[in-house]
Amino acid sequence: MRNTPEPLLHPVAVDELRPTQLTVGYREVEHKRAQWRERAERDGPEFLGRHMIPVVIGPKNRMHLIDHHHLARALYDEGVKHVLVSIVADLHALDKRAFRTFLDNRNWLHPFDSHGRRQRYNALPKHVAKLEDDPFRSLAGAVRRAGGFAKVDTPYSEFLWADFFRRRIDRHEVEERFDDAVVHACEIANSKDASYLPGWAGIDD
Repeated sequence: MRNTPEPLLHPVAVDELRPTQLTVGYREVEHKRAQWRERAERDGPEFLGRHMIPVVIGPKNRMHLIDHHHLARALYDEGVKHVLVSIVADLHALDKRAFRTFLDNRNWLHPFDSHGRRQRYNALPKHVAKLEDDPFRSLAGAVRRAGGFAKVDTPYSEFLWADFFRRRIDRHEVEERFDDAVVHACEIANSKDASYLPGWAGIDD
């Protein structure tokens, strides 16, 4: 196992990347697609070089994403064929069961569906194109950009916020009146109820 990320200096096909979560926020994917289109012609290669995809090598030497799922999906949807990756750990010697258990224990796995329900490991998609939409994950991303909470390095922090909003905001509001839902979510993001969440930006009296 490597203790520090080792960048691969050659491109890896996006098709070869295996997700370690079930969902993304499709609005977040669209946001990243727009960012890519804005930069593709001007500094596309430099952008990819600054946004290497962290992966873990698993059984059969397959590369598993442990972050940047939204970016990987956005680049795939934009027709980008290859990305640069950084290897966080090489676990190819483990069998599938031990590998998934290891990822789960390191918080490198998020097998939860679009309703926040945990699923079996075999529900994980085998391609970024199969990632499903969780509108509350998009809501969390929009709230963070609006200043509702701070960006932190805690794994899956925005999924934690998504689940917080899921229990307090009607799904129909998020899907049909997204801008209103963002305003609503920003208000409750500053409440004491959210103080346990990473990046909370409320006032602690």
